[in-house]
Amino acid sequence: MSDFSDFYNSTGIVGLDWRAGIMLLLGLGFIFVAVVKGREPYVLLPIGLGVIIANLPDTHMTTFVAGTSGNQESGIFGIVLYYGLTFWDILPPIIFLGLGAMTDFSPVIANPKTLLLGAAAQIGIFVAFWGAIAVGSFLDIEFTIEEAAVIGIIGGADGPTTIFLSGVLAPQLLGVTAVVAYTYMASVVFIQPPLMKMLTTKSEREIMMSAPRDVSRTEKIIFPAIAMITIILVVPGSAPLVSMFMMGNLFRESGVVPRLANTASNELLNITTIFLMVTVGTQLSADTMFKVDTLVILALGLVAFACGTMGGLLFAKLMNLILKEKINPLIGSAGVSAVPMAARISHQVGQEGNPRVFLLAHAMGPNVAGVIGSAVVAGVFISLLQ
Repeated sequence: MSDFSDFYNSTGIVGLDWRAGIMLLLGLGFIFVAVVKGREPYVLLPIGLGVIIANLPDTHMTTFVAGTSGNQESGIFGIVLYYGLTFWDILPPIIFLGLGAMTDFSPVIANPKTLLLGAAAQIGIFVAFWGAIAVGSFLDIEFTIEEAAVIGIIGGADGPTTIFLSGVLAPQLLGVTAVVAYTYMASVVFIQPPLMKMLTTKSEREIMMSAPRDVSRTEKIIFPAIAMITIILVVPGSAPLVSMFMMGNLFRESGVVPRLANTASNELLNITTIFLMVTVGTQLSADTMFKVDTLVILALGLVAFACGTMGGLLFAKLMNLILKEKINPLIGSAGVSAVPMAARISHQVGQEGNPRVFLLAHAMGPNVAGVIGSAVVAGVFISLLQ
């Protein structure tokens, strides 16, 4: 009996409590949504597995001790977190390299006005930034200005950028802010359509836009090079993300390094995604999640995402006051960085009113511009606060 008692006390079951049980159910919920519902499986499945790993007692997979010696243990995900997301912070830029190799800048080049829509949608970042400072004071929660910046960047709906900025300015918020950002990215189908219909009229949603002009190969090569130089000169803090994004795009558009473009957009991106997403999930332990701070961040993230969506929509309506050739304001909601989900939602909502409205190609312009915009804002925060 004593042997059985000793064995039982050595198991992880002893360390489980109701909070860990809830987090395990949350992890299983992420896996269910990814596998059964098919929603953002490349994000939610590994994050769900990470949540489960983080809340199983005594695994030591998420620990890290700098200068490990003796009996001190460093788990694989603790090592990835330390070197990949805090000390070196290299995983998000690698993700941007892969995204760049998958991105087509043609919609932006063909219609440069969409850059303004991508910029307008970043208003959610600043709403959440000031909201974190104001709400934190009201609820007697002391968010530092660095933490407020990290909470604000959720409004850009760009997971890799959120992770990168968290690793630089507020590593203690990494798990929460990353999962909130990806959760809202996956929820665009629920969050955006009601806002789009509320802020636009039926006639506005039925505006038909002419097909974008053809973009030459020369333009596709020149654009990322000029954009990279210009943005980094103005906002040096954005260099890790912007340079890798544009580099990946040049691999793609040059046509002379197909193996590099293929590796960046496939094998390298896939390997990085595995480690990044699982490691993010492992930061969602019960001790982290069951705090008032976490609930406030969830609320601010939702407000930020909604404000970003509304900012793009309203700015598109404002542009129509001065444009001769009107744009469908629905494409403004794609200015958030949820690529390509937000662009697809713009197209789907447009077709609900008029099946002849095809907005996907147009909406990809502000969608890609939003990725650049959120990276630039993150660079501004780094330049000012680091």
